[in-house]
Amino acid sequence: MSAPRREFLGRLAVLGAAAILPRELAAQAAAKAYRIDVHHHLAYPGYLEEAGGRRAGSIFKWSPQMSLEDMDKSGIELSVLSLIQPSAVTTDVAKGRRIARASNEYGAQLARDHKGRFASFATLPLLDTEGSLREIAYALDTLKAAGIALMTSYQDKYLGDPLFAPVWEELNRRKAVVYTHPLSPECCKNIRDDVPPAVIEYATDTTRTIASLVFSGTASRYPDIGWIFSHSGGTMPFFLSRFVRQEIDMKEKAAKAMPKGVMYELKKFHYDTAQGNHWGALAALMKIVAPSQVLFGTDFPFRDGAEEIGGLTEFRFRPDELRAIERDNALKLLPALTA
Repeated sequence: MSAPRREFLGRLAVLGAAAILPRELAAQAAAKAYRIDVHHHLAYPGYLEEAGGRRAGSIFKWSPQMSLEDMDKSGIELSVLSLIQPSAVTTDVAKGRRIARASNEYGAQLARDHKGRFASFATLPLLDTEGSLREIAYALDTLKAAGIALMTSYQDKYLGDPLFAPVWEELNRRKAVVYTHPLSPECCKNIRDDVPPAVIEYATDTTRTIASLVFSGTASRYPDIGWIFSHSGGTMPFFLSRFVRQEIDMKEKAAKAMPKGVMYELKKFHYDTAQGNHWGALAALMKIVAPSQVLFGTDFPFRDGAEEIGGLTEFRFRPDELRAIERDNALKLLPALTA
């Protein structure tokens, strides 16, 4: 073979390799991805119109492709999707059932279309007990959802309200996981201020529903439900002394509601780190729970994987603790993810 021909063929080989290389790199990146994101939002087509067109005062911009692109950049293997607020918080029974079913079927379809990349927490129309029980059966048995996604409050009711007892009984029987996300509570929707509710009231609504579950006795009455609270527990870690004082003030009532004590219940819960991945929030949370109770969350598309990873890395967890937070804890809590 002549030298010019060898040179020509060599150049072709280089060009061919260059064309293949991006695909190979993408495949390698996907293979190395290991993180599991339990706080990742979706909105099914038409949801914004159904819910009024706005979420927390801002336009929601999202697509499955946007999620996948950020996941690939951030080494996230799988994201567990949940419907953005206000979800199915409505007294309109038909509307609540419609939102829940549409969201749950859309999440299941995404999981089928992108195997190994998406799973979902199912939405319930919680103010509608009959509809919720039906949706639990359909979502968990037919759609194979990883768990249930609920808001922290429904109109003027928090999750420890007696109205929800039949739902907790069923979820406890199933040993289901319930992920919670805050929203603007009824009390604070009309605050006249330049700072939107998402900045302050969201974290406090998480704290309010934790208190509702613990002090009502709901958490101890249904011990087989696995609870996940967003944003490193909201403001709960900073209010710990108030929780302890409330237990003392309740006296005999507290002994019945939480026979093992308030700290036992708080330590048993799980907490995701979305927007609570900075030093102050993590330091406060780690005074209450072990790393085994902490889960990786991004809050995508409102925050991205890079921000979340940066905060967790800066906190300097031990390598085994960080691996547990970013992956292993989710697999233990959510065995459906391994299916």
